[in-house]
Amino acid sequence: MYNKKPVSSAIIRFQDCDPFGHLNNSKYLDYMINAREDHLIREYDLDIFRMARTEGKSWVVGHSEIVYMKPALVMESVKIQSQLIDFSEKHVQAEMIMYNETMDQVKAVLWSKFVHYDLKALRSGIHTPELMGLLEQLHEPLEEQRLEVRAKKLAGVQMSPAIN
Repeated sequence: MYNKKPVSSAIIRFQDCDPFGHLNNSKYLDYMINAREDHLIREYDLDIFRMARTEGKSWVVGHSEIVYMKPALVMESVKIQSQLIDFSEKHVQAEMIMYNETMDQVKAVLWSKFVHYDLKALRSGIHTPELMGLLEQLHEPLEEQRLEVRAKKLAGVQMSPAIN
């Protein structure tokens, strides 16, 4: 049985922050994507870089959407959780959530869609049957179809039914 929502820790570094000590907007993506890469290797033995070298296939970012909720501060310890929220034979979509150390405050929520890519043919490709089987086991679908709605739910904000 796989851990569908792995979590790792990170320290927000000085060089990644603005003069106010807040994590720069683009660096949230770096921290969150790095955490997802680590989760794939640690939890599922899925090394996308080894896969690119040996099989000539990997994933490229097709779309990313992020909601910033609370600032991450210089030298703050944060937790990053990731999960597979959607997939098809040609793509995967992951959700990454950055929390404070105690995981009771959401800093940011990122949805990234990655297109499976054949590096030899230089075009999108399809997942192998084995990979599709793994993705099926890891899939954790969400009720929410829009990132803003998901972020508000994670933050505990009540929304009217018309907004959902």
